[in-house]
Amino acid sequence: MYRILIADDHTIVRKGLKQILLDAFPSAFIEETADAEDLLKRVFSEDWDLVISDISMPGRSGLDVLQQIRQSHPKLPILILSMYPEDQYAIRVLKAGASGYLNKNSAPEELIKAINHVLLGKKYITPSIAEKLAAGFDQDAQKFTHESLSDREFEVLKLLAAGKSVSEISEQISLSASTISTYRARIMTKLNLKTNADLTMYSFENKLI
Repeated sequence: MYRILIADDHTIVRKGLKQILLDAFPSAFIEETADAEDLLKRVFSEDWDLVISDISMPGRSGLDVLQQIRQSHPKLPILILSMYPEDQYAIRVLKAGASGYLNKNSAPEELIKAINHVLLGKKYITPSIAEKLAAGFDQDAQKFTHESLSDREFEVLKLLAAGKSVSEISEQISLSASTISTYRARIMTKLNLKTNADLTMYSFENKLI
């Protein structure tokens, strides 16, 4: 019997995932959580065969949570299921220790295929991710400026582009406002931008939002 933990802050998503999983694994024990802190608490205090998690939830940064789980549970399969396009987040989450990455628009059949794959201890990589990974080995491949951002800077970039204020971001990812301002300044410098409007336009043009 598989023990599976679903982490997503949208109830309807969790319920839908749970039904898909029970159809494929009728004897599975499936639990749900809606925020990053509770996800960490349950991973550290209970045994799981698989974690299926969104990358964006209330509380800590999803990438931070992923890295923390990986440090303490290096063999626990973690499948990231997110609304963000594969070409923007997949490589980052795989480098952070995820077992696989799927967009929420993926068909249920692909989700089950991915689950079966990661439960065997393997990485699940879609053809589009494989192509992007291969391109990374090409020294002449174009490197987008935002790919030079750290994971934290990339996260702050997306939140700023989504219209969040420094104080809102500070509260959402549990960092001080001054720290968020520092990240914002670094982002502006690296991307050669001057205003939040420039940042939003950059993000839109590069399909980050």
